[in-house]
Amino acid sequence: MAVSANLNVMMKAARKAGRALAKDFREVENLQVSMKGAGDFVSRADINAEQIIKSELMNARPTYGWIAEEGGEEPGKDPTRRWIVDPLDGTTNFLHGLPHWAVSIALEHKGQIVSGVIYDASKDELFYAEKGEGAWMNESRLRVSGRDKMIESIFATGLPFGGRRDLPLTLQDLARLMPACAGVRRWGAAALDMAYVAAGRYDGFWERRLNPWDIAAGIVIVREAGGLIEPLTPGEDMLESGALICANGPIFDKFAKVIRDA
Repeated sequence: MAVSANLNVMMKAARKAGRALAKDFREVENLQVSMKGAGDFVSRADINAEQIIKSELMNARPTYGWIAEEGGEEPGKDPTRRWIVDPLDGTTNFLHGLPHWAVSIALEHKGQIVSGVIYDASKDELFYAEKGEGAWMNESRLRVSGRDKMIESIFATGLPFGGRRDLPLTLQDLARLMPACAGVRRWGAAALDMAYVAAGRYDGFWERRLNPWDIAAGIVIVREAGGLIEPLTPGEDMLESGALICANGPIFDKFAKVIRDA
């Protein structure tokens, strides 16, 4: 796939940050770790990866805005474009030595996500998409799964930790969904959950209380792979609410009904 100049910059930044994270991951026991809150950690590796990404993106496009997990939000001279960055999605996995984490970078233009990159450095899998150009993983075109039976489908979500208020709702979701499907997975990295829906590895995904940088890149990748994605509560803005649901076309309505009946 021939990619745009913007997407090329994003892919280069993701790979560079991913290489730095992979090096730190091999020495995870030596990382300087501090507590941000219950179950939410930040490490020197996380901050370093964000600095790498910011340097690459802002040097290439200095007028764009910026929002990221560690560095907060900065308006740009161009008010129509904004980078949305998670330098390390799956931080807790990373710090526990679990090789399931990713770099996530999205470009927003006039309120719409137009490009997205999710890089799993541990497996060297680069998921990417541009609006209208399809979705890809390395050199392979991505398509959502074609399963049309709930009982044959696997879904992914996040399970609230540390006493979060949405735990009862999620437990209700699981009580209704698990008897109707082939399984539910909780791997602790929302960006990769969405990439896996795009790749047909999962048939659907839902979660509440996510941040814009957790989901922005995944939104365009899922859509460009042929998936459907909506706010969990119809009419809301997914980036603002942080609650969404996505799946392949044949499953979406049945899956959404189970989850939304909460």
